[in-house]
Amino acid sequence: MTQSPGKPNRLIDESSPYLLQHAYNPVDWHPWGEEAFALAVEQDKPVFLSVGYSACHWCHVMEHESFESDEIAALMNEHFINIKVDREERPDVDQIYMSAVQLMTQRGGWPMSVFLTPDKRPFYGGTYWPPTSRMGMPGFREILLKIHEVWTDSRDEVTTSATSLVEAVNRMAAPAFERSALNESVLRNAMYELLKSADRRHGGFGGAPKFPHPMDVRVLLRCWKRFGGTASAGDARTEIASGHAAEAVAREASEALDVVTLTLDKMARGGIYDHLGGGFHRYSTDARWLVPHFEKMLYDNALLVPAYLELGQAMQSDGSAEPWPFAVVRETLDYVLREMDQPEGGFYATQDADSEGEEGKYFVWSEAEIDELLPDADADRFKYAYDVTPGGNWEGNTILNRPKPHDEAARVLDLAPDDLADILARCRQTLFEAREHRVNPGRDDKVLVSWNGWMISAMAKASQVLGETRYAEAAVRAVDFVLGNMRNDESFFLHSFKDGRARFNAYLDDYAAFISGLCDLYQATFDPRHLVNARELATHMVERFADEDGGGFYFTSHDHEQLITRTKDSQDNATPSGSAQAATALVQLGRLTGDVELVERGRLTLESFSGLMSQHPRASGQGLLAVDALIGPSLEIVIVDGDDSSVGDEWLAAVHQRFLPNKVVFRRAANVTDEQLPHVIPPHLAGRTALDGQTTAYVCLDMTCGPPVTSLDELLSAISGA
Repeated sequence: MTQSPGKPNRLIDESSPYLLQHAYNPVDWHPWGEEAFALAVEQDKPVFLSVGYSACHWCHVMEHESFESDEIAALMNEHFINIKVDREERPDVDQIYMSAVQLMTQRGGWPMSVFLTPDKRPFYGGTYWPPTSRMGMPGFREILLKIHEVWTDSRDEVTTSATSLVEAVNRMAAPAFERSALNESVLRNAMYELLKSADRRHGGFGGAPKFPHPMDVRVLLRCWKRFGGTASAGDARTEIASGHAAEAVAREASEALDVVTLTLDKMARGGIYDHLGGGFHRYSTDARWLVPHFEKMLYDNALLVPAYLELGQAMQSDGSAEPWPFAVVRETLDYVLREMDQPEGGFYATQDADSEGEEGKYFVWSEAEIDELLPDADADRFKYAYDVTPGGNWEGNTILNRPKPHDEAARVLDLAPDDLADILARCRQTLFEAREHRVNPGRDDKVLVSWNGWMISAMAKASQVLGETRYAEAAVRAVDFVLGNMRNDESFFLHSFKDGRARFNAYLDDYAAFISGLCDLYQATFDPRHLVNARELATHMVERFADEDGGGFYFTSHDHEQLITRTKDSQDNATPSGSAQAATALVQLGRLTGDVELVERGRLTLESFSGLMSQHPRASGQGLLAVDALIGPSLEIVIVDGDDSSVGDEWLAAVHQRFLPNKVVFRRAANVTDEQLPHVIPPHLAGRTALDGQTTAYVCLDMTCGPPVTSLDELLSAISGA
């Protein structure tokens, strides 16, 4: 029966903005839960499961075309029990049924559409379907009728299909990998494979559609440092070259830096970047980063910030002026603080691609709008620099982008680069203020633990490198909000917070990403409570998610809702895999606290999917980052304040300007006795004091410590070989 206009369905009581978008559909939607499946058993109906998220453009299209249609809704309500899931709230459900869709169709994506038996077994699925058949795509109406026919007349076929599909999903859910050594050869092979797939013209990896690969970019930066002829590479390059001359390995390392620089430069100048408001859109539909899907995801921006910071550090190793990647970091994090930071702390999840029902409308410009808002001379220069033409570069409008490097544009316009920069900054501010009067894209204002963990890391790292305490302060507010509002009575994390309510058992990546965030925040603030909290969370993570028999971690905890399978999340997607993030967190925390058992747990976790990293490095970026940290060289720096604490500030700033990816940093305040040290980090700070009241640094490389140093030059010399 079709619902009357204006009558809400069962989704009206949900907290997810995505589910609430569908609360007035004529479809009789259910949230995921036993009530819906019990009803399917009672009525002997198959389940139609629709999975998406609030910022997904094609999710909105399918809703408008099909779920708002009285005719299609009547078919759905008559023949199916219909369940709507927000993939950001239930990544466990999404993972399982996405595996099924990929097995059936060899592709995946959202909206995801799956038909299930009442006992949750999938038997048919796909992604977006138009309401009626067109352009070679089956119509949703026809699919509904055919599924009903098969369910009614050929139930044995459905049962057989569901059984075989679940068996295949189970094999995918927790695959066993052959073990391989965790050594430099794994990284060397990863460098080779990433370079082989790199686009040397436009940057990135592969062709269109083109996604950010922040973990892969950071792997290449580490390979550049490790194999690029630096002291740390040593003779190992020849040993691991596998038939390549040492010179060839060093050449590939140089290419690795070139690929990283090209990729991050092209992204920052492309349409995937918001040149007025800062921040990155989800991905590019073309190979040259021009036309994005316009949604902005918190995790994309969180994961890209460390990549730009690290490239900036690598560029600045010669002591030159501040490199351009740092400006991208500031603009990106300032966007987050302006539009994604909730007042009480914590970061919102996403912003929609659509505004007023049109994708990208908020972000694109016509030449006439530019001419109206800017003085003639400024308008001409801005239009040249940002590719604004009468016909536009996308559907008659212009997506702002910088096809020509800044210095080249300045030469063509007969301006000094600094003068052009001032003009363009003035123009951008004018256009940004005008854009603020447009209808803003919708925002999904739920708070997710894992995504906040990644943004806490980004804010903490930026605070260290850029010396801006406001980023660390925002990270502290987020930590306090999550710890204060997103745990149950047993202090276990709850995954999502919205409208004053925290819900859903947390997942592996919630714990792992948040532990990493706390580790990075400690090194920005040196507040020991962050390590105390990290240790507590690590204990929970190991107790509740570890696979003590098969090794590694499950994605869901042992007390989670029982689904048709229990997955191990080993391959990176848009975000790091839970297993790889867990290994990263354990190695980080173990090194910071001196707990060798945590480091060993991290090593064993990496071993459990080491074969994946060897065979498919492009799916293993986060794991490879953890391998790089595990095998070192590991650098520990302790700065003990003397009588003038500003000297310690200066030393820390100098350390953070350098690309030292495997360092851990500690700071001990003046006049603190060993007995007053926080219990969580005494191995690193005990016995380390300021010599004669002077700021003093203690440097250890691969567990070998040098003599204390009392000048910045000595400190920089001590860390130069790391």
